[in-house]
Amino acid sequence: MHRDHERYKVLTRRAAMLAGGKVLLVSALAGRMYYLQVVESDRYVLLAEENRINLRLLPPPRGRIVDRFGKPLAVNRQNYRVLVVAEQARDVGRILAAVGRVVPLSDYDHQRVLKEAGRKRAFVPITVKENLSWQEVSRIEVNAPDLPGVIIEVGQTRFYPQRHRVAHLLGYVGAVSESELTGEPLLELPDFHIGKSGIERQYELALRGTAGTSQLEVNAVGRVIQELARDEGTPGRDVALTIDIELQAFAAERLQGESGAVVALDIHSGEVLALVSSPSYDPNGFTEGLSAADWRALSSDPKAPLSNKAVTGQYAPGSTFKLMVALAALESGVVGAGHRVFCPGHLELGDSRFHCWRRHGHGWMDMIAAIEQSCDVFFYDIALRVGIDRIAEMCTRFGLGESLGLALP
Repeated sequence: MHRDHERYKVLTRRAAMLAGGKVLLVSALAGRMYYLQVVESDRYVLLAEENRINLRLLPPPRGRIVDRFGKPLAVNRQNYRVLVVAEQARDVGRILAAVGRVVPLSDYDHQRVLKEAGRKRAFVPITVKENLSWQEVSRIEVNAPDLPGVIIEVGQTRFYPQRHRVAHLLGYVGAVSESELTGEPLLELPDFHIGKSGIERQYELALRGTAGTSQLEVNAVGRVIQELARDEGTPGRDVALTIDIELQAFAAERLQGESGAVVALDIHSGEVLALVSSPSYDPNGFTEGLSAADWRALSSDPKAPLSNKAVTGQYAPGSTFKLMVALAALESGVVGAGHRVFCPGHLELGDSRFHCWRRHGHGWMDMIAAIEQSCDVFFYDIALRVGIDRIAEMCTRFGLGESLGLALP
């Protein structure tokens, strides 16, 4: 009896200790649950919402560029793209082959899509080809029952209706390079383009606009369930130039097949009415994508079609500099408008002979006649009389030394 009583006491004590341990564990679990669900509820609600709500940027429509009369020089037009969703297509390679029988696809397109399909999640659309024509879109839509997982998406792309006539003036847009990333999220969008040269680059911030946002509800793996809200953002501003596109087109046609540049200015206001460089190129090629052969042809052309000869070329001023010599002579009073020089067709200076453009000379020339005839000998003579210092001072007054990069004393 005594032994059974001792065993009973030991068992009761152990049961009490086990029950107490269970109570402590349950209390700790309840306390932790209370802490997570009550004390930290706001934090975890926010995290859950962030997982459920996906905020995406929407690129704004780029502003137009127009001439002085409002005629469009750079606009946005619809860009039809064909995409494929791997989980719906199942066999991406077979679907690509079927799409290739409807619209032309290169080997590079096949390899790129297959590579992206292996890297991205199966429900994420992959761009197969951009800038489809309406006929190509129609052919895909007609064959849609035989192309599971293939969809058409409509976006916007830059278009230059005047093509080569405004290429050097407007420049072109292209994908953002790593060196152009500034931390702005908009620049990191995969299909976003910015100005690379010309007016497109100079007025990039005004033309770009402000990005919009789209709030999407997604599940745990990122699949889009529905769009909750949408803000289209602010489109880019239109930029109006002083260019007269009719005059621009006339100058471009006159330079067709030649290597040179034409700039027409309003002498009263300083407005640029036309600025043409030849040979030129089609800026739409950079928007739609140049082939390797097209790029080699442009970059290796000895006439440098990619160079804007109107503003970046360095050329001798030629006879236009004679006006500076004439102004320096009149300003200094060394010679007057009635000063006369005989032009026999050349000028002897030391043991050298400098020729006039007219082989047999112009005869007697005063300043007005010399400017009309562009007589070289007349200006050789007054340049010697006036001196380099006075000519340099006149150039400096007009800002020519700095703007043209002349090393004037």
